[in-house]
Amino acid sequence: MRFLLRTAPGSSQEHPHAIVEYAGTESDRSSFALHSFDAVKKHLERIPFRLRNRYSGVAALMLAWVTLFADNDIWTLWKNHRLLGEMRSQREWYDREIASTKAQLEEIANDQELLEKFARERYLMKRDNEDIFVLVAEQ
Repeated sequence: MRFLLRTAPGSSQEHPHAIVEYAGTESDRSSFALHSFDAVKKHLERIPFRLRNRYSGVAALMLAWVTLFADNDIWTLWKNHRLLGEMRSQREWYDREIASTKAQLEEIANDQELLEKFARERYLMKRDNEDIFVLVAEQ
């Protein structure tokens, strides 16, 4: 079996768009086709029987695409699920903080002495005849 390489008409050198012709007999050509078909058949036999059907193959490809390459693939779903769990725990923490702040607000609103203490400690408020000294510990 051999191939002849023929260049374009009027050209003396090889051309990148050369025409390839088969220069063998008809029986050689058919044996070449059978040999290549046998090689393809061997590769196809490695694929499980159910996936050889074109519909099953397309379904498997679509499943792979959806799980690996789509916008909502498995990795993204897992990250979003983990982020949702973190946000829910943050929401619980904020709910507890809101509840404790409301309890402190109600307690301060009902007790005038506690309101004055809170204002002096938190916002450094003072009476007209007082001076405030803030002592900060050195580190």
